[in-house]
Amino acid sequence: MDEAFKSTVDPACLHQPPLAMDMIKQLDAFEFCLYLILTFMSCVSLLLYLHQCAFLYKKQSYPKKTTIIWITGAAPTIATMACFGMWFPRAIMFTDMTSNCYFAVVVYRFFVLLVEEFGGSSAFLQRFSGKPFRINTGPCCCCCPCLPRVPMSRRMLFLLRLAGMQYAILKTAFSVFCVILWTNGIYDLTNVGATSATLWINLFVGVLTIISLWPVGIVFMNIRLLLRSVKIIPKYAMYQLILVLSQLQTSIINILALNGQIACAPPLSSQARGTMLSQKLMIMEMFIISVVNHSLYRRIYDPLPAEEHDNEENEKAALQAALEEHDV
Repeated sequence: MDEAFKSTVDPACLHQPPLAMDMIKQLDAFEFCLYLILTFMSCVSLLLYLHQCAFLYKKQSYPKKTTIIWITGAAPTIATMACFGMWFPRAIMFTDMTSNCYFAVVVYRFFVLLVEEFGGSSAFLQRFSGKPFRINTGPCCCCCPCLPRVPMSRRMLFLLRLAGMQYAILKTAFSVFCVILWTNGIYDLTNVGATSATLWINLFVGVLTIISLWPVGIVFMNIRLLLRSVKIIPKYAMYQLILVLSQLQTSIINILALNGQIACAPPLSSQARGTMLSQKLMIMEMFIISVVNHSLYRRIYDPLPAEEHDNEENEKAALQAALEEHDV
């Protein structure tokens, strides 16, 4: 039956992705113009980021400027890697790994930003030590409203920081490990069987991702009202949007391609066409996010209000939480 199936399918649909020059030769005028436009968008994203870096080096204080540079570099880095993957189809596995490793660091860096908005770890603990923090936040425990509030302490802050840092370290380590397995024919993105190394590595990395997102959600949900003056909510929204687009959207497209839901279009197989579609979407989406981040981060915000003002905001937040629990 497999032989009959192969005889009715274009042989190009069963091959690996084409070489860069072979891909370029297959492009018509419209596709070539589309490639040029997407390349221009990725270059503009990179230029906006460099312009923002120059501003931060002059105007922002250390170490906060380093953290912001890391965070705002997520969208242009992903757009640039997607552009390379678009022009060089056989390198998509490596460009995606590079983007994912960078974003793993960004997850930890966003947690650091939340702490540094209050002046660093010492100032954060001085302000919140002993105060109860909600831990029933996404993505781990949003379905457990009965979880008790945990008082903030130096130990808890260390555990939250460690949970975010482990993903940045282990994601990079697993990426290197996957490349080693790939050179020996063990790691194959198209093989997601129950006994394949690809499936189990991806599942384990997914668990690490969820664990790293939890401390960011805990800190954000408890201090978001205090950081409205620095527009932390739209910043967090952009960070979450990058996460959804670079991880969830890509996974959905890859699953559809592996199941044959995306038609083959020689010289691209169904899987290669799905990954190519993902790269093109990523460039456009990261371009928009780069523009929004440029307007959010390329400015100096006023200092945060005093702790007395925090008490008023906390009372409002507690009242709002009580009303939500009563409604539930």
